[in-house]
Amino acid sequence: MGRSRKIILSLILIIIILASAIIGIINTRKSITRTDDQDYIRLFVEVVAIVKKHYVEEVESKKLMQNAVKGMLASLDPHSEYLAAEPFKEMQVHMSGSFGGLGIEINMLDGKLVVVSPIEDTPAFKAGIKPADHIWKIDDKLTRGMNISKAVSLMRGEKGTSVTLTILRNGSSTPLIFPLVRDIIKTKSLKAKTLEPGFGYIGIAEFQARTGEDFTNALKKLREENGGTLRGLVLDLRFNPGGLVDSAFMVADRFIGEGLSNGLIVYTEGREPSAKRSWTAYVGEKEPRYPMVVLINGGSASASEIVAGALQDHKRAIIMGTQSFGKGSVQSVLPLKNGDGLKLTTAKYYTPNGRSIQAKGITPDIVVSMMKPKNGEPDKDQAIREKDLENHFEGKGGATEQKQEQKQEKPAPRGAVDKSKKDDYQLSRALDLLKGIDMLSQLKMKK
Repeated sequence: MGRSRKIILSLILIIIILASAIIGIINTRKSITRTDDQDYIRLFVEVVAIVKKHYVEEVESKKLMQNAVKGMLASLDPHSEYLAAEPFKEMQVHMSGSFGGLGIEINMLDGKLVVVSPIEDTPAFKAGIKPADHIWKIDDKLTRGMNISKAVSLMRGEKGTSVTLTILRNGSSTPLIFPLVRDIIKTKSLKAKTLEPGFGYIGIAEFQARTGEDFTNALKKLREENGGTLRGLVLDLRFNPGGLVDSAFMVADRFIGEGLSNGLIVYTEGREPSAKRSWTAYVGEKEPRYPMVVLINGGSASASEIVAGALQDHKRAIIMGTQSFGKGSVQSVLPLKNGDGLKLTTAKYYTPNGRSIQAKGITPDIVVSMMKPKNGEPDKDQAIREKDLENHFEGKGGATEQKQEQKQEKPAPRGAVDKSKKDDYQLSRALDLLKGIDMLSQLKMKK
């Protein structure tokens, strides 16, 4: 009994000694890390002091600090960035898809603030403001030399408040005065139309907060235009830079997840537990399994690659076009105490089959160039992609790394009429493919 007690006490003593040693090592490492961090902070303070004292011109502290933070984030990857209060607020408004304003798309041309176009059914549109109008004054402020951000902030405001625009228009000898009342402007991130009877088209420019809802409504409208059902759909994600992952999920969710065990759309992995997430399709009514083509190109990035990758992995759509951009990282937007913002890469996303798209992109099932091939030679793709950006992450495979089979479309025969200037060549090929699949389906039904 006494011997057993001695053994137990010895074991306890050994455990205490080992635990103390481990804790000591951990604390030592933390202390070393803390010391290193403090050394670097002292270095930074020293450099700032030297710059402020000896630089050839006086430097504003705010500018110096903000640029230091920008440089720090730019050294991490191409997508992490510091956002000052004004661009941070503008980004939030843009992604929300609605704001109080007049409904005018503007641009700066030779120092003049010019209307690109009024948005349909907005105060500016109803008042008769036209493309190419020169906005001379906003209330009593002249716009000559004014930057676009300042002009936008003057025209935006709460619904029901007033603003007066003074317009110079070609053909008018005197300035035109437009007293306007601001309203809620809802930007459209997509457009939908019927290409031919039974065949629909939806182009998504960006995934904003309202895109998922707008997409569902667009599908409903297309079905109504085509006798209650579609025979094929083209989903155009070309030049779509991405946006909100949740909105991309809502679009993919309309076509994926008929069963209970095959509904994964995308998942993310990162250092922190909160960065590890998965988006699985809701159980419920889905779109009928009509043929579908997704168009992508080098301008299709991030959230648009999530949608294309999910539909490709689930074999729900044929991906057509050229290699996508290859942005497989996720940015979290973090507000700072002073009202500024921090956009920081916090995770990488993977397609349902475990493919990482980072610096690789989505490979189309059928490669079709933007322009019709000339003399039998395919159009060279010179788009800048993620892999071309400085400090980009290298793509690493997830659970599996699958090779995608490419089918190079046969070039059009020589002497064929080239309508590329008038028509969308890739869209024409997508429609031809859908019509071909539909024709084969009808022939099978007749047998």
